Amino acid sequence: MRIGELSERTGTPRRLLRYYEEQGLILPDRCANGYRAYDERLVDRVLQIRGLLDAGLPTRIIKQILPCLDKPRLIHFSDATPEMIATLEDERDRMTRRIECLTHNRDAICEYLDAVLEHNATATATATATATATATATS
Repeated sequence: MRIGELSERTGTPRRLLRYYEEQGLILPDRCANGYRAYDERLVDRVLQIRGLLDAGLPTRIIKQILPCLDKPRLIHFSDATPEMIATLEDERDRMTRRIECLTHNRDAICEYLDAVLEHNATATATATATATATATATS
């Protein structure tokens, strides 16, 4: 696929896809005419990269851990410097806190929706019963 299709399928601007290529995060093939050719697996890879960036990881760390996301996993232990390990531990802990916060917020929204929907259902049932009783009384 061409860069435009990859951009549409991932919601990622073309310029950002080119940046990912410059950083070595994605490696498209090149056609004879020099155009980039992106295979299907890069759709998931771009979504993984976006998720990791959204989580706050810098591209230099993402580049090192991307092989760990592949099947089978390719872990290069020589790349695991103390700085990288500390960064990843901090990011893992930050993600855990964010997940806990998001879970709490989701649960609060669910409770709110349940209460509103129950109230609306009761109000609708009451209005229907009142309308039926009024119609029956006037007939």
